[in-house]
Amino acid sequence: MSGATEAVATRDADARARDTDTRARIVATAERLFREIGFQKTTVADIARDLRMSPANVYRFFGSKAEIHVAVARHLMGEAEAAAQAIASGPGSASDRLRALVLGNEQMNASRYLADRKMHEMVEAALEQHWPVISEHIDRLDAIYESVVASGMESGEFAKGDPRLAARLVHLSCIRFCHPRLMVEYADRPEPTSAQMIEFCLAALRAGVEA
Repeated sequence: MSGATEAVATRDADARARDTDTRARIVATAERLFREIGFQKTTVADIARDLRMSPANVYRFFGSKAEIHVAVARHLMGEAEAAAQAIASGPGSASDRLRALVLGNEQMNASRYLADRKMHEMVEAALEQHWPVISEHIDRLDAIYESVVASGMESGEFAKGDPRLAARLVHLSCIRFCHPRLMVEYADRPEPTSAQMIEFCLAALRAGVEA
């Protein structure tokens, strides 16, 4: 690679890094403002003003306010997926990791969405409007659950079977403990608890799940 070509490549890499950093700052600022004044009330002008840039510059990175909404949702869900993946890849039996997955997801969503009404409104909109990011998030979590169930089947901790089906059954059985809307609707129904439900699911996994 010639010196001139290398210099161009370096400039391009630096420009991409700056763009990535700017996008991240826009998303972080939008998330904070959503929490403070609500995602519907927050305007692109508000975000730009907080970042000391023009709205036109924000639109250079996001084509619309809706794209910013999705980026914030993807960031929040990405953090949940990373936490779940860390549990799934961590130490402990498959049963212990499944317990930690369900309880950890419940605690994270409760602190993020139940205790923060403004962020809960954004999640409600995402669910009602069927944002693709929601389905993608569920698919990623299904895959994480499947990896834990498969490891339990391989070790003999769980009965042999279809790990994909078994994982989806477990995830769906425990959905009311992590789904923001269902967490609100069932708040006044203390039982079954998430701990009781996961023990029920673990008993089913040990006994075997018929396809």
